Amino acid sequence: MNQTSSLCPRFEKGMKIISQRWNGLIIYQLLSGPHRFCAIESALPISGRLLSERLKELELKGIVKRNVFPETPVRIEYSLTDKGRALEPVIRGIELWSKEWVKEV
Repeated sequence: MNQTSSLCPRFEKGMKIISQRWNGLIIYQLLSGPHRFCAIESALPISGRLLSERLKELELKGIVKRNVFPETPVRIEYSLTDKGRALEPVIRGIELWSKEWVKEV
């Protein structure tokens, strides 16, 4: 039996969401406000395919919202939901901890 799961399954599930590759950085990027796909893609060293996959997963988890603007051409922006914005203290805490304790390469 997995002891981590028996200790606190919600904590484990939350950590899996944040720690999945690129999710934390995508959330960090969206803390500054809505972004178009191309802006997120250019800010992170990630392929468009993988970014699209991660955004869809975060959308399904209720963390990211996809906003489609019926313009010509169609404009799509991604933003954090209330659930996603609630992660800000966690992400900012990691940011502060990293500045203090993680050395740049």
